[in-house]
Amino acid sequence: MRLTELDYHLPGELIAQEPLGRRDEARLLVLDRRRATLEHTRFYKLGDFLRDGDLLVLNDTRVFPARLFARKPTGGAVELLMVRPVAEPAGAWLALIRGHRGLREGTRLILEDGHALRIAGYQRPGRPFIVSDDGMPIASIVEDAGALALPHYIHRRPARADRDDYQTVYAAQPGAVAAPTAGLHFTRELLASLAAIGVRTAFVTLHIGPGTFTPLRAPQVEAHTMEAEWYTIAPATREALELARRTGGRVVAVGTSSVRTLESYAITGDAEGATGLFISPGFRFRATDAMITNFHMPRSTVLAMVMAFAGREEILDAYREAIRHRYRFLSYGDAMLIL
Repeated sequence: MRLTELDYHLPGELIAQEPLGRRDEARLLVLDRRRATLEHTRFYKLGDFLRDGDLLVLNDTRVFPARLFARKPTGGAVELLMVRPVAEPAGAWLALIRGHRGLREGTRLILEDGHALRIAGYQRPGRPFIVSDDGMPIASIVEDAGALALPHYIHRRPARADRDDYQTVYAAQPGAVAAPTAGLHFTRELLASLAAIGVRTAFVTLHIGPGTFTPLRAPQVEAHTMEAEWYTIAPATREALELARRTGGRVVAVGTSSVRTLESYAITGDAEGATGLFISPGFRFRATDAMITNFHMPRSTVLAMVMAFAGREEILDAYREAIRHRYRFLSYGDAMLIL
């Protein structure tokens, strides 16, 4: 697949900058692959398209405040995106660094609240290992001094409300740099109403890192390499998946991160591990029958995935329809259900 085949024109004014006042009031575009139809509705009517025995699979990762703002001893500003803890060096985290290239190993960084960090080495250029330089664990520093890493296309600083808005109502396992945004549309009331009609829910955990949002640059899409992300599928979820298969229920993955988790498990049989699975057109889905997702950026890994699931022309037609009807796009935007 050529990179240019992942292009479409996204009007800037359709990129949602704020969440809706009520999550499940988001618009929902339903693409039925078998009937080749598109239907406009609202997310709170999701139950109209699901049935008794279907299994919703939700990613319960929790977003942590991953952005840290620091200064070098000379006064230069440095921005860090903390990604995850690493085994070596002891107590270190892997980070992305903005504002400077090639800061030397050993450089001390002072945060706005006075905490001190140090560059302990590099995984590769732009990816330093960061350790605490004042005795406080990195995890505590991040919780005290970190800010949410809202996507670059949200052109404002994170507000206090984003701490709740940019988090699913079922978030439980801290570790994500970014939210599993398809899940942002759910409310507890909606989940309860779905349970009342026999729709079951199960949880996976995949900690979304920066690799999901790294732009595709290779002329051939298949040449892209995904950065690995950690996932876990609990025994109760594995049992729920088996039950759905035995009883004819559909597995409805909420978000591209849930799809990657389910398909990684289907391929490897590993219920826990790091996955670098990149799903693009031509991929054979083994575990996912339907998908809930948002509207994605051009030339992105997640757009490649939904095209793999529903077809390139079908997705482009759906996106044209969404643009014509002024849907809200990207993280705080509206949703699609692909059946």
